[in-house]
Amino acid sequence: MTWTYTAPLRDMRFVIERVLQAPASWAACGALADCDIDTAAAVLEEAARFASEVLQPINGSADLEGCTLEPGGSVRTPAGYRAAYRAFVDGGWPALPCSPDWGGQGLPLLLDAAMREMLDACNHGWNMYPDLLHGAYETLKAHGSDALKARYLPKIASGEWLAAMALTEPQAGSDLGALRTRAEPQGDGSLRVSGHKIFISGGEHDLADNIVHLVLCRLPDAPPGSKGLSLALVPKVLPDGSRNAMHCDGIEKKMGIKGSATCAMRYEGATGWLVGEPNRGLAAMFLMMNSARLHVGLQGLGHQEMATQNALRYAAERVQFGRPIATHPALRHALLRLQALTEGQRVIAYRAALALDEAAHHTDPARRTREERIAALLTPIVKAFCTHQGFQGASAALQVFGGYGYVHEYGVEQTLRDARIAMVYEGTNEIQAIDLVMRKLLADGGQTLMALLDDFDAEARACEAEAALADFGRALRAQTDAAREGFTALQAAAAADREAPLRLADEVLWALSHTLLAWAFAASARAAAGDADTAWAEAKTARMRYGVQWLLPQAAVHWQRVRATGAALPEQVLPA
Repeated sequence: MTWTYTAPLRDMRFVIERVLQAPASWAACGALADCDIDTAAAVLEEAARFASEVLQPINGSADLEGCTLEPGGSVRTPAGYRAAYRAFVDGGWPALPCSPDWGGQGLPLLLDAAMREMLDACNHGWNMYPDLLHGAYETLKAHGSDALKARYLPKIASGEWLAAMALTEPQAGSDLGALRTRAEPQGDGSLRVSGHKIFISGGEHDLADNIVHLVLCRLPDAPPGSKGLSLALVPKVLPDGSRNAMHCDGIEKKMGIKGSATCAMRYEGATGWLVGEPNRGLAAMFLMMNSARLHVGLQGLGHQEMATQNALRYAAERVQFGRPIATHPALRHALLRLQALTEGQRVIAYRAALALDEAAHHTDPARRTREERIAALLTPIVKAFCTHQGFQGASAALQVFGGYGYVHEYGVEQTLRDARIAMVYEGTNEIQAIDLVMRKLLADGGQTLMALLDDFDAEARACEAEAALADFGRALRAQTDAAREGFTALQAAAAADREAPLRLADEVLWALSHTLLAWAFAASARAAAGDADTAWAEAKTARMRYGVQWLLPQAAVHWQRVRATGAALPEQVLPA
């Protein structure tokens, strides 16, 4: 069997047009009003062609070749990467969601999200290079000086120059307050940046003539901790054409995404410029990090889609005990679970992208504010839930292949290895859970969550009004009721014990992930009802009903743990 990819264009269009009704939303979004479903379909078809015909064929070979650190600190990417990136830029893909004011196409971020899913499914390592562009664009657009925007934004929007996010240091991973990189102000308004950074994706490579580093650093008079961080733009090549004083000291030999250059960077008085206000760098960087977190969630979704469709093909072809293994109950469970999770997560991830579109462009200010809050709530869930399932789904798909899955030629073992990093970077999944509970739920007293649950209750009522879908409505209502009760328990636990939210954060995130799945299953089943292609609609509904019956019961376990506030967690890990 050949490891291949067919973009799920029908399901993507179904989610965009029927489930989320995005074209109607875009019509109320000013700058996006000219985008209709035909335009969206054409964009997705071309993106699918690029992903499957250009990126997927070089994925396996790049995994074997990896990146090469050349003498002098330059990095050579695997064969085919440079040509693929030139084609990507020539096709205008980096500029897809950027404003026409800066050379962009001004299309919805939702379409960009669907494109990212396809790119990650076909070649996660390659997509690491352009994946940071939109976050860098948004950060610079919101916080850069006029001079910096004029010099760098058009090049970033077009993809002519690439970007890197330089946060992590050997002593400072999740604890950004421990960063030591220094920035000394100069008389001409520039900065001299000195320090070491590690795990810098695309810190050095041969795909673009310039790489724009956004570096977290400290000014001389900065207060300690994360409140003293500033953000500097430090380009590889300075405006006069000279090479900046930054060096790649090494590239990591990794478990996966071997085509992505993960660099250790050294800044030796490198010239940079302040982005945003002094000591407010983390707030500015969050724009880039939040964009990256949505993109990382899409990496998980892409891996799960790739693993699922290849497992389905293999299971239909592989005959054991006189029949295809896809017909055996254990494998039917495995395959239906993969399908239901992948399709449900697509609805959730695309809903987050649509919220960002409305937050940026909707003509109603109140709607913009509401969707901004919903996007903020959904982002850590999408990042953690989709990446967790991306890895677990690839593992389940490998199980379908049996011993062949453990062999490189069959492809799924690379997907499994590549998927694992997404649970770690851009804030570990545990950090996402803490962010969700502390900053998105407790901080506003649950107002945003309750607004989202009200939306879900409306979907439940719509399903309950149709006899054939009433079970979806009841299941969704049970999940929203459990979520309200669970949040009340969380508030009570937090009031009684300051550490309680941290102990319960993971359980809350997984529980709410199932609430979102319940909505995705119900909304998808209702949107499929009445489709002219009755066979397709019936199969879609059956997969969603499988999700309701076999996946949603897990939510009760997570909510039970949230309510069991007396459960012991020793203060120290106990010796064996």
